[in-house]
Amino acid sequence: MQRREFNTTLAGIAGLGSLGLAGQAAAQGGPVEGRQYVRLNTPTTVTLPSPDKAVEVVEFFWYGCPACNAFEPALESWVKKLPADVAFRRVPVGFAVPHQTHQKLFYALEAMGQLEAMHRRVFAAIHLQQQRLLVDKDIAAWGKANGLDGDKLLSTMKSMGVDSKARQARALADGYKVDGVPAIGVQGRFYTSGTLAGTFDNVLAVTNFLIQRSRQKA
Repeated sequence: MQRREFNTTLAGIAGLGSLGLAGQAAAQGGPVEGRQYVRLNTPTTVTLPSPDKAVEVVEFFWYGCPACNAFEPALESWVKKLPADVAFRRVPVGFAVPHQTHQKLFYALEAMGQLEAMHRRVFAAIHLQQQRLLVDKDIAAWGKANGLDGDKLLSTMKSMGVDSKARQARALADGYKVDGVPAIGVQGRFYTSGTLAGTFDNVLAVTNFLIQRSRQKA
């Protein structure tokens, strides 16, 4: 999903993705800057959680985005195989009011210690159960149906801590020049997406390349 419309057909061609990038890599020696990824003119913020982490990878997403929902299983599998020196985190975008509502839902779940348990359930509610989760009563009802205190969820969404996290997320997305999701930022310097890489498999292959490039400080 973009400020411009995201090409959701990418989600249906994952099986061709790695082959497409492999062919490009053989012909060109790897992903090409300006084609499969871009380098930021001005590097943006990197937040490493501990000294043993060397490279930060950020996924920008929106719960309401069909492509983000389709990307999630492959992304989760990929994250489990990341090297120990790579720090991965998700950052919800805040392009407009609907995005900002889901952004605050994400950070409220995080603050309540429920993000890991509820992340995929939010996607399922929106994309499988046709719940938009954009107004208080619907969010509270969804929370209660999933074993949470609906009132506490709403109050946490409106807290100063969540508002601060949401503002930081919007600043980071601006720093990476994010104009569509899902997208991946690497080490505050590189950016790729389905639009650039061609398929979701390619996004992950390009990200692997950028992780290695970041280690080499190239």
